[in-house]
Amino acid sequence: MAQYALRLPDSLLAYAKKLAEEEHVSMNQLFLTAIAEKISALKTEAYFRERQQKASEAAFDAWLAAVPDAPPMPGDEHP
Repeated sequence: MAQYALRLPDSLLAYAKKLAEEEHVSMNQLFLTAIAEKISALKTEAYFRERQQKASEAAFDAWLAAVPDAPPMPGDEHP
């Protein structure tokens, strides 16, 4: 496991300490979780952007056209 020295503004450090205390976790765990959440959000955004670039409106229309024209199953009706 690697180490990284992090410089934080005093106000952000104070808020992080308070939050870690409230969540009953260490500062290390708080920072690890925050970094992991941010990385996950960025990777998810990149994934959907990539999928969007591969999308085809014609293929979507064809997919919709393949849906049978049938009434909804009992219990699936729109109120």
